[in-house]
Amino acid sequence: MIFSMEGPDNTRETARAAVSAAVEKNISHIVVASCTGRSARVLREEAVKAGFGGKLVCVTHAFGFAGKGTNEMPDPERRDLENLGFQVYTATHVLSGAERGLSRVFQGAYPVEILAHALRLFGQGVKVCVEVSVMALDGGLLPCGTPIVALGGTKSGLDTAVLLSPSHAGALLETRIHQIICKPF
Repeated sequence: MIFSMEGPDNTRETARAAVSAAVEKNISHIVVASCTGRSARVLREEAVKAGFGGKLVCVTHAFGFAGKGTNEMPDPERRDLENLGFQVYTATHVLSGAERGLSRVFQGAYPVEILAHALRLFGQGVKVCVEVSVMALDGGLLPCGTPIVALGGTKSGLDTAVLLSPSHAGALLETRIHQIICKPF
């Protein structure tokens, strides 16, 4: 499925397509990027409607992403998502993190940032899907070597869903994208 435009207007349809693919392919884990919890809540609504019985994982922006020492997801929202059955995970972004800090200071290009830019050739959401999946795997929230469905977006909301098998960050290039379920044009 290809959306004519990127962005949050595609959130519900992206969640619906992702859950449908997970149910159809017997995928047991869905990972969603969500900074505020809104996208995660839409995913859960669609998962409940479709009878998805697997695990839902929400990966947030790292602390400090929006400002030093801050996190965009308030603690009450995190607790609410956990009460809804999500595993909520916050960690350093695997495709930027320390390398972005170095490139800002030294004005250079670094290998992981180059990989992130290459993934963006398919769209920002594809990069996000790979990133949050690897982060969740490294955090012990996904089974290793198993296909999962991941959802991400462009700036806010959801507009991309991908079926992939993430690898740990230490073996990042072993990650495999099996199918792009939906993305913007």
